[in-house]
Order: sequence, then structure tokens, then C-alpha cells
Amino acid sequence: MLVLKSKRSALLASVCLLPALLSQKASAQFMPVHQHPAASRQTVGDDVISRNQRIEEIEVRGNDRIETSTVLSYMVARPGDTFNQDDLDRSLKTLYATGLFKDVTLHRSGNMLQVQVVENPIVNRIVFEGNHAAKDEDLRKVVGLRPRAVFTAEAATSDRQKILEVYAQKARYGAEVTPQLIKLAHNRVDVVFQVNEGPQTLIKRITFVGNRHFSEAQLAGVVSSKETAWYRFFSSADQYNPERLRYDAELLRRYYLANGFVDFQMVNATGEMSPDRKSFFVTFTIKEGPRYRLGKIDIRSSLRHMPAVKLRKYVEVYPNQWYDGNAVQQNVTNMEESLQSEGNPFAMVRPEIARNPEKQVVNLLFDVSEGPRMYVERLDINGNTVTRDNVIRRQMPMSEGDPYTPVLKKYAKQSLEDLGYFKTVTINQGQGSAPDKVNVSTGVVEKPTGEFSLGGGYSTDVGVIGNIGLKQHNLLGTGIDAGISGTMAYYERQVDASITDPYFMNRNLVVGADLFYINNHYQTYQNYSESRYGITLRMGYAYTNHLSQSFNYSLMERGVSGVWDHSSQYILDNQGHSLLSQLGTVLQYDTRDRRMLPHKGFILRLGGDVAGLGGDARYLRGKFDAAYYLPLDDLMNNHDWTVEFKGGTGFMTDWGHGKDWIIDNFYLGGNNLRGFWDGGVGPRAIGQDTPVGANRAGEDMLGGRFIYTGSVTVHFPIPYASSMGLRGRAFVDTGSLAGLRVRRRLTNPEKDGSLYQGVSGDTLTPRVSAGAGISWKSPFGLLNIDCGVPIRRSYNDRTQLLRFGFGQQF
Repeated sequence: MLVLKSKRSALLASVCLLPALLSQKASAQFMPVHQHPAASRQTVGDDVISRNQRIEEIEVRGNDRIETSTVLSYMVARPGDTFNQDDLDRSLKTLYATGLFKDVTLHRSGNMLQVQVVENPIVNRIVFEGNHAAKDEDLRKVVGLRPRAVFTAEAATSDRQKILEVYAQKARYGAEVTPQLIKLAHNRVDVVFQVNEGPQTLIKRITFVGNRHFSEAQLAGVVSSKETAWYRFFSSADQYNPERLRYDAELLRRYYLANGFVDFQMVNATGEMSPDRKSFFVTFTIKEGPRYRLGKIDIRSSLRHMPAVKLRKYVEVYPNQWYDGNAVQQNVTNMEESLQSEGNPFAMVRPEIARNPEKQVVNLLFDVSEGPRMYVERLDINGNTVTRDNVIRRQMPMSEGDPYTPVLKKYAKQSLEDLGYFKTVTINQGQGSAPDKVNVSTGVVEKPTGEFSLGGGYSTDVGVIGNIGLKQHNLLGTGIDAGISGTMAYYERQVDASITDPYFMNRNLVVGADLFYINNHYQTYQNYSESRYGITLRMGYAYTNHLSQSFNYSLMERGVSGVWDHSSQYILDNQGHSLLSQLGTVLQYDTRDRRMLPHKGFILRLGGDVAGLGGDARYLRGKFDAAYYLPLDDLMNNHDWTVEFKGGTGFMTDWGHGKDWIIDNFYLGGNNLRGFWDGGVGPRAIGQDTPVGANRAGEDMLGGRFIYTGSVTVHFPIPYASSMGLRGRAFVDTGSLAGLRVRRRLTNPEKDGSLYQGVSGDTLTPRVSAGAGISWKSPFGLLNIDCGVPIRRSYNDRTQLLRFGFGQQF
């Protein structure tokens, strides 16, 4: 008798653990077999198998779900074949390899080959127990077993490993996963993955080996991985992740290249688990090499009508500064953009460097030439289900027939990502119908653009704040931004409804409108309340990437109420309602590298307002503001140090016979002069019935016609706290406000020798304050604290030592 069999363990009744099942190995053998190498016949027990005997019939037994024809189709041996040991062995392995059977036995009975099978069970459902850090749906995405699929031990083993990998990504390297089976009727099973997650395996220590120029604290601020600390309960930066380790190695490389270390090498980046499997020790081994400065900077140009001497103005780096690969590449990009916008659409700039290790300098050459001429033949847009095609096309810096350069591809992607409408944006180019033609394909994946926000916080100005808002940034796929919001604070009430079309009539024209209601109770620094409601119409136009202009028209009803009985006559004169009709414009030139926390560049704003096109107020108001940001990278060997220079001035004058309302005046203090209360500097008057020489802390602030401000602020990282989102600053502020602007000037300062109606503080003498502050980007919102100490002030200026604000939308 000939028997070929694959031994497998039977399924456990009711609930059975899989480890034993998973450890078993399939076996295929003749039982019992004795074969001599020189023999021409095989002896099995008492039977002698002749190589010439043939299989007359194959009988399949034990199959329930699987058709007999299906079983036979997998076999190598066929009726009419001889009983060949190789064919039978291959048939056995093939049947088992299908994954359909738990046990397979080949048995010869005369000239009949009997195939006895035990089918693998069918998966009824997949269950996960004990998992909290990973959701069921996340685990189901990675496992291969599915309901109504055939269960195999190998598949369970593979799924167990995949689940462990999920937990490894969550820094739970001590997790245990045990597959279990629950046997059901009709050869079905429930597969249960019992998970013991264990504690997170966090980074206990990060060490740098080979660093000489930068301290471990500086380099720790560069990498994204962080050592575990009590305050990182909202962060995953202290969780060990091999992918993040590779990213950190790249961050270190970029950091060193940006600081002159051209020969920097990342030798190794490793993570070693502690013996108790509770923490990781991360080590970065680096080789810094020498530090290079920029030496000679040359330009070579092959462009027509553009000699090298004319290109000198585009060079933004300078000799003797530490070599910065990022700055050089940015200079190349800026130079290409400038040349392409000035009539050289195919201009290309290639930087070439030559090291001089002896002098530790890098000579830099900008090679300017004309690249290959390429034109856009077709522009395709795919994947947008909500956003209209024209909304995407108008953001593209190119259209059919335009010259095409790689820079345009980068800016097209950035422009679409800045919209905030898409999860992902891809820009691909393909060959067109001719060698100088390209087809540009834009692929996007939409994301929700609606926003419901609730917020809370505290401000020194208005006290405890609560707000609620509903916005849609891509209304019906048109790109129109619309929303409504409300703010409730201790000293303020506000409701706003706005709508903005960033491409009005498919032109580079921003048009919008705002409806608003504001009620301020100025109890912190004024003796009255003010309300405003009305509409503002807005329009803006961008002339270039840096130069833009906006126009606005406001029509609003204002009211002054809640005036204290003992307020000055100047405040009493402003009680009641007024109508303001104002037209304004702002011309802006902005070269900052980013709007939030700028590091370099400058911004200039020139604005003006005209009131009197109807309404009660008639005035002209002009304003100018400027800010310049100076990076201290070379001096401090750190990209987080920035000096901010700011200055501004404003002047207003009256025309016609309109009424002068103090609520239109300039006010100084608070945000524009730290160390002083809002409106705490400038002309002021004491209230009625106040004896001469009495405490004047309750004076009414009247504002003024002319204002000037200036400040110098140094932004710096806080050692060992930058990873917490903390940044520090030190500042010196100066400014002044003067020019009494009231509806009527009281000429009798003393009345009956006891009442005082005079005005003080009407002087341009500069006030000066100095101090420091911190910003904390906390998990609950942005917290700003400034401590300002007045160094020079006028008599009875209202000072404020500490100023802070806190809030968050969620």
C-alpha cells in the first residue's frame, strides 16, 4: 500500500490557541519507505510498486465545499500516468500549496489513487481584543484574513506580524499579539487577535557623537525626535520611529550644509532598545569636517543682451559669509524668476562651487544660460470633484501655449496647496506632440473646506473671550470664502459676516464685503462704551508677487454711550450717534519669507483714508508702516535668531465742516507701545467736578492727530524649551502721540477755582519702554506674555507692566 500524507493539527474544539498550530511544519512523505539507490523497484511494506503500473482512477474523499474537479485540476498525477513517486509528491505539495486544505493524504488501493483531504475552515469574522492605541479599522486595513476567506495558519502568522508592525509605529515594541480560534458549525471559525499592547517604548536619551561646533542642545533642537518628558503628553515626538530617525538624519545634514559644513557626513543614526524593552537610546554619529566661508563669487552669462555685469544686482549672497547651500539655491531660484519675468522665459541658472580646503573657502560661480525651449501644449486637471476647473486653472502660473520651465511646476504645486482645498497635489509633465511640447497633468485630492469653530481665551484688552464661527472656504467649488462669526467677551460683543471672491470675474482681483456689529465697553481705559454696525466693501489687486494694493469703503453707524457722569466735557460732547462714510486704500510691498514668524525680508505699507463722502465726519488720514527682519544665522550659528525693526507714523487733518469724533483719532499704547495701557499715552483730560491736584488716574484719553512708533525686537530660542513651542523676545519700544482733536476746545481751564478742564500729555516727547516676552504654542492655543517697563514717560501716562493674551480655536 502506498500512502502520501501531510500531517496537520486538527482545529481545537470551541476556543484553541494558535501558537502550537503556527509552529507546525507541513510534511510530505511515503510511509513507510525503503529505497535502495541501485534498486529499480520501490518496496512499501509488503507491496512492490512497479514503475510500469498505471493509475486507472483517482478518487477524492473528504471534500465538502470544494468540487472534486477542482481538486483534480490541482494534481500533477492524472489517470493513465504511472505511480511515479515524483509526480505523487508534487501533487501532494501542489494541493497543500493551494491553502484550501489542512490535511492531505494520498493512498494507493490497487490501481486506484485515493486522495483524502481535510478542508481548511472558513473565516466567519475577525475580532481584535485588548487594542486601545490602534483602532479596529486601522488593524483591519493591514491584516490579510477576511470574512468568508479560507483560514490558514500561515495567513494568521503573517497578520500577527503586521499587527506588531502597526504597534511598532506607535512606539509599542513590547506589544504581544496572540491569534486565537473559535470553532463554529459547518467548518467555520472566528479569528480573534488578542492584543497586549504594553507600555510605549519612548526615547529616553538622544546622543550626538562627533559634534564640535554645535552643542547637543542645539542639535537636539534640529531633529524632530525628542527625549521623553512629562509635558509631551500631546506629542508623538518622543516615540521611537525608524522612519523619523532617517528624517532626522536628513535634517542634520541640511542644517550643517546651511552653516558652511560642505563636507558633512552622517556616519550612522541608530536606535538601541534598553534591556527592559521600555525605552530607546538614539545615537547620531556624525563627521562635521571643516567649515567653509564663501570666497570669490562670479557670474558667467551666455544670454543675449544680458552680460554678467548686469546680473550682479541679482546676487543675494556675499563673500566671507558662512556657506549656506539653502541660501545659494534660493538665490538661484530668485535669479531665474527675475530673468524669466523680464523677457528671458527660458533663462536657467546653475550654481558651481569649488572648494579650497586649505583656505576653507568655497568659490561660487553662477552660470546663466538659456535652457531648452519648451511650451505647454495641454493642461489637464484630474481628481477635482467639488472645485471647479477654472478655480484650479487660474492658480496655475501657466496656460496652453506659454513657455514652460521646471520653476513653473514647483510654483504651480505650491499655489494649489496654498488654497487649502486639497489633501494632495501632484504636477506631472509628459511629452507632447513635438519635442518642444509638454503636457502638464494636475492631479488633486479634495478635502473638506467647511469649518466650524469654537474658541475661548483671555486678553488684557477685553477680558475673558468666547467665540463661535462657521466658514466655508470653497463655497460650492467656486473658491469664494464666506463665513459668519460671533465673539463674546467681558468688555466686547462682536458679530461678523463676510464673503470674499479671490478672483472676481475671473480676474486677478479680490472683492469682498463685511457686515459687522461691534460693542466695546472700554472700562479698562475709557469712561464710555462704543458701538458700531455697518458694511465694508473691499477690493484688492496684486501687481507682482510682492506689490499689491487694496481699496475699501465703509459705511457705519457709531454710537457713544454709557458715559460716566464725571467724565470730561470732551467725552460728554461725543455722546450720541454719528454716521461714517470712509474710503481707504493701502499699497503694500512685501518680501518677507513667511507671514507668520518672518525670518528675513521686509514689508512696507502706505495707506490713506478719506471720510466725508456723506456722513457726519470729514477728515483725511495717512499712515505709513515698515518692518525689516534681519537673520542672525551667521552671528549666532542658529536659524532661530531674528532682529525685527519696526516703525510707523500717521497723521490726520479735518476738512469741510464735519464733526470731530475722538473715536476716529489715533491712540497709542498696548500693542504698539508695550509697557503702557491701550490709549495710555497722549492728550488726556480730567473729568468734571474733580478738584485741582486730585488723583488723575481716571483721566479721559482723547487720542491725537499725529502718531509715531518704533521698536527693535530680538526673537530668540529658549534653551531646552524650543521643543515645547516656546520662543523668547526682548524689545525696546518708543513712540508718541500729540495733536488735540476735539469737537470744541475749552478755553477756560479753571472754573470758580475748583474745576479743572485742561488738557495734558499733548506733546511729542518720546516715550520709551523696554522688556521681554515669551510666546508658547501650547496644545491649548497660542499664549503671549510681555513684560514692559517704561523707561521714559510723561506725567500720568497710564502704564502696564504685564500684558498677555491667550486663545485657541478648536
